[in-house]
Amino acid sequence: MKINNKEDIINYFKSGYKDKQLIGVENEKFLFDKKSNSRANYDQVKNILNFLRSFGWKEIYEDSNIIGLNKSGQSITLEPGNQIELAGGLCENIHQVCSESFVFQKQLDEACEKFGLKTVSIGYDPITDIKNVPNNPKKRYLVMTKEMPKNGELSLEMMYQTCGTQINLDYISEEDFKKKFKIISYLTPLTIALFSNSAIKKNTPTGFLSYRSKVWQKTSRGGLPEIFLQDMDFEKYADFSLDFQLLFLYENNQYNLPRDKSFRDLIKEGKANYENFELHLSTIFTELRLKKYIEIRSIDACEWDCHCAGPAFFIGLIYGNLNETFELIKDWSKEDIMQAYKTSYKDGLKTIINKKDLLYWSKELLKISKKGLEKRSFRTTTNSDERIYLKNIENILSKNLTKAEQALIEPR
Repeated sequence: MKINNKEDIINYFKSGYKDKQLIGVENEKFLFDKKSNSRANYDQVKNILNFLRSFGWKEIYEDSNIIGLNKSGQSITLEPGNQIELAGGLCENIHQVCSESFVFQKQLDEACEKFGLKTVSIGYDPITDIKNVPNNPKKRYLVMTKEMPKNGELSLEMMYQTCGTQINLDYISEEDFKKKFKIISYLTPLTIALFSNSAIKKNTPTGFLSYRSKVWQKTSRGGLPEIFLQDMDFEKYADFSLDFQLLFLYENNQYNLPRDKSFRDLIKEGKANYENFELHLSTIFTELRLKKYIEIRSIDACEWDCHCAGPAFFIGLIYGNLNETFELIKDWSKEDIMQAYKTSYKDGLKTIINKKDLLYWSKELLKISKKGLEKRSFRTTTNSDERIYLKNIENILSKNLTKAEQALIEPR
């Protein structure tokens, strides 16, 4: 369907209103060869994908190349350096999120055992030189590999060397969206610090707790735009996306380069439609972004002990206790937040916002999240609610020691 003007885009975002707020979580992992400790190549990954078909997954092809799988609203996809990602289905609660992730990990472990591979969940590949990272034949990645470094010095490291956790949240109205988007934007420095898990590069400490975040801040089309801190609404995001330069267009089974064109130019030329707009939105690599839901994109990947902590933390804040969370952050200085954003990947929980460090704010927000999850009252058969997934965060804050800091003091 054709897009004729900005109002069509505003209505596109309005069509994302949900009566029932669900949760979508995406988790990335590295695959390594057990014997050589090198990253898995495409042929090895194809073996994994073909093996997973035995669990009911269906193949996704691009031309003759298998590039992913899907089943029951979930999908398995390949990132540029053969990182494997589970994009989970729409879940009602964190118990379901954790369950689908656990089932997938069990299946993946079985596949890896058969083919001599292992998974590693961390924000940045701690051992491999980028020149030794294998790729795969996905067409969009071939274009991105050429184009992305032109406007972001660490863009290729983002593509080939990082893994993260993404949380997708619904909104019920534009006012609801505005509150949620502001909270997530304002909490970006805290998210980076609290969930930092990427301090090592090529077996050497980088001097940063979330080197992944440093990379993403030096990536083309990434970062935390200042406009995100300015009471975002659908019209402002429509203008932001309209004026954002196109990365590529998918035409005739190819990704073509529309040189120096924005999506607004595409509308003027009469070539804009919802298919190429959704592709365009997927090439905006900011710390959070809007589709027909809000994506939180600033969490380092981590192993099973903290796997569900980030989603649980934010569900408690955003779904369980939105107004109290909003009241806590609404008067924070935008200048403080931008300064904290530029330093939180190095200073971690010592980073200052509104005259207090992120350790303090994390403890306050944890209390709010716990109340929100308790209020939601989604319980297991053993009567545990979603607060059980916050234990990793409780340990971090009680010890004042993030996953990254723990990795730095553990023997390598």
